[in-house]
Amino acid sequence: MNGQGNSPIRPIRTVVKIGGSLFDWPKLADGLRQWLRPFAPGEVLLVPGGGDLAEAIRKLDRLHGLGDTTAHWLALRTLTVSAHFLQSLLPSAVIVAQPSDRENEQASDRWAILDGFAFALADVGRPGELPRSWEVSSDSLALRAALVFSAERLLLIKSAEPPLPYDVEHWARCGYVDAYFPKLARATAIAIEAINGTAS
Repeated sequence: MNGQGNSPIRPIRTVVKIGGSLFDWPKLADGLRQWLRPFAPGEVLLVPGGGDLAEAIRKLDRLHGLGDTTAHWLALRTLTVSAHFLQSLLPSAVIVAQPSDRENEQASDRWAILDGFAFALADVGRPGELPRSWEVSSDSLALRAALVFSAERLLLIKSAEPPLPYDVEHWARCGYVDAYFPKLARATAIAIEAINGTAS
């Protein structure tokens, strides 16, 4: 219990990655409510993708040769905007960067949304931090967050069906997840699932 008598913070059990390709889907707000219905708010961490914002950084990198490290951090900065956008659709949610933030925000019964940029800054120097290259997208960031927050499950919600066979190595070859994702997945026992959010 904290000093105000609130319930103890529930552990994060499921990380839900909301693909940036869904941001221009008109039914996103309704979709969020439907996808989250089976979950208890305090046990879920939402990780928004970068979508067109991150693609804009890719374009700038191609045009100006920014380099992997600079482009990586600029792309991560777009995830702060994505987090606040998602919060505008879930006004009761809190934005967090690391597990201790949830206790500071007294967020035991509220949806938590990850600020991917702030999370990556906090993750610098930790064992297993993500490499700084375009091989890493918000998919790997979501899986890394699942590891750091000690989650049991990662659910990827995208705007397309996961390619068959249902295997992360195949998904990476098809571009459904980033190239680094399978390497990270091999090092964890976290259950990984994916769905087409627009089909629900």
